[in-house]
Amino acid sequence: MIRPSNSSLKVYLYSQPVDMRKQIDGLTAIVEHQMGLQPLSKSVFVFVNKRRDKLKMLCWEKNGFIIWYKRLERDQFPWFKSAEMQTRVLSVKELNWLLDGYDVLKMEPHQPLSLKGLSL
Repeated sequence: MIRPSNSSLKVYLYSQPVDMRKQIDGLTAIVEHQMGLQPLSKSVFVFVNKRRDKLKMLCWEKNGFIIWYKRLERDQFPWFKSAEMQTRVLSVKELNWLLDGYDVLKMEPHQPLSLKGLSL
């Protein structure tokens, strides 16, 4: 299975549903004009369709674009509401969790632990 693995990549989720017939030129136009980002940056741009059962990822690699496409046979990708923000940033690790079916948008980390007042 081929997935993004470079932890230095930034991952941007686009909030609006996208027509999955869009290819590189259409997706790069969304990145530039809707998201206000540079498609040639060291980033992965992630798009979902209206039913949230299809996902496309766009990435620039040295001399050309790569598109990954995933279609779920059942279930939906968890996604954030567009009223919150137009773009959401994830880590590569979180992107891979999303691809595995985890709802990374609702995950909350453990609360910070203070050692004050603890007897060890």
